[in-house]
Amino acid sequence: LAAAALLLYFGIGSDRLAQLSPIPDNALVDKPTLNLWYTDESLTDFLAAAALDFSEESEVRVIPRLVSGLEYLESINEASLNTNMVPDVYIVGNDSLEKAWLSGLASEVRDTDYVTAENFPETALSAVTYQDHLIGYPFYYETSALVYNLTYLEEAAADQLQAEADALAGQEAMAALDENGEPVQTDGSGEEGEADGETAADAQTETEASDAQISERTQTLIPETIDDILSFADSYNAPEQVEAVFRWDVSDIFYNYFFIGNYVDVGGPHGDDEEQIDIYNLDAIRCLTAYQELTRYFSIDPEEVSYESVAQEFLDGKLVFTIATTDILSRLETAAADGSFSWEYGVARVPDINDELITRSLSVTNAVVVNGYSEKKAVANEFARFLTETAAQKLYESSGKLPANTQISLPNEQAGAFAEEYAASVPIPKMMTTSNYWVQMEIAFTRVWNGEEVSAVLQELSEQIMTQVTGENYEEEYIEPPEEDT
Repeated sequence: LAAAALLLYFGIGSDRLAQLSPIPDNALVDKPTLNLWYTDESLTDFLAAAALDFSEESEVRVIPRLVSGLEYLESINEASLNTNMVPDVYIVGNDSLEKAWLSGLASEVRDTDYVTAENFPETALSAVTYQDHLIGYPFYYETSALVYNLTYLEEAAADQLQAEADALAGQEAMAALDENGEPVQTDGSGEEGEADGETAADAQTETEASDAQISERTQTLIPETIDDILSFADSYNAPEQVEAVFRWDVSDIFYNYFFIGNYVDVGGPHGDDEEQIDIYNLDAIRCLTAYQELTRYFSIDPEEVSYESVAQEFLDGKLVFTIATTDILSRLETAAADGSFSWEYGVARVPDINDELITRSLSVTNAVVVNGYSEKKAVANEFARFLTETAAQKLYESSGKLPANTQISLPNEQAGAFAEEYAASVPIPKMMTTSNYWVQMEIAFTRVWNGEEVSAVLQELSEQIMTQVTGENYEEEYIEPPEEDT
């Protein structure tokens, strides 16, 4: 009956579900049922299979339920207090964990030997920590990284090497002129003589060396700073289809935050401390000033650009570099498979601004949380670990999402680059008093991009957030930017 109910819930037609043997009737006696809530539809197939796998191993029934993300915690609270279908386990972003904890909807992680630095990066552990309590199992994450068209970089590297070889040949030809101005035959070694003794093996060796040189030069073209991108753009002979060297969604804070992320602090390491807020400082001003100066090089209208439009431009081969989130990996794989994306690509850490100003991207960690109102916390914790450890081995192939667990093998080196970025990222804070910070920071970035005075914009933002946190009118002393940054 339980197996039939699960099959009915998830629908007929899945070979994976149909092949499962039914749970014996006697398994229904004294065997708990866990209710799992989630809001992301792309997880449906993965969670269905994970639920059935866990049922096979433990004979504990897990019923996943896709619900609306609007007022998600309110819905969980209502179901917990007023129904007999308590959501025992649910998946939620780490920015909601303070609210969940204070509402009694989150309980401490019991498997503390598992949720450790041995299995998760510090970013993930900080994300699921509130007031020194571990209250979630890190599941998967979202962050942004630099995505580039590798084919274009290889072609640019080959062009550079050819130009250098041509220049060197010209210099050698001039040096080889005799005193009467006549060219002297050389064998390529600097000695006079014939060069027609070259063998096929010699030619092959030269070809292989050229390929190695192209590969080595290509690596130098992967930018480590925004200044590197500007230098590349200055000398790049773009193919006809390339419309821009670098474009990203300047209207969304998630793709902009890396510019300022290393120099602002909202909530301290765990994003839960109202005493640790530092938004308005000289380094932050310098970063936003550098951001504003990019309008001189890249024409991007915040009113018209979107992440979807930029991602599509990259898929169409119109961009060399962009800032993208982890979803770009599965989209590129699909496009490569159907032939609509015919280039090679790569992923790298977000570039620093320059040699002095370091960048740091924003991340959201989605966690599996055991409801504080659940009467089945022991088995719920077992399932939370199963979901983030054993089942998560198939998370990417099933949903396109990257697991936070570092013990899980990643599908490719591009996913590894995103994992490196995640490990160095800033977890989105949990504090409810600063919940509008992201909207206000997004507005501040747009104002700066449109030319408003940087220090004044950041001062206004800091005063607004600090007034919310302290409950009193808060004023910042204006910081005059240094002469060289204005």
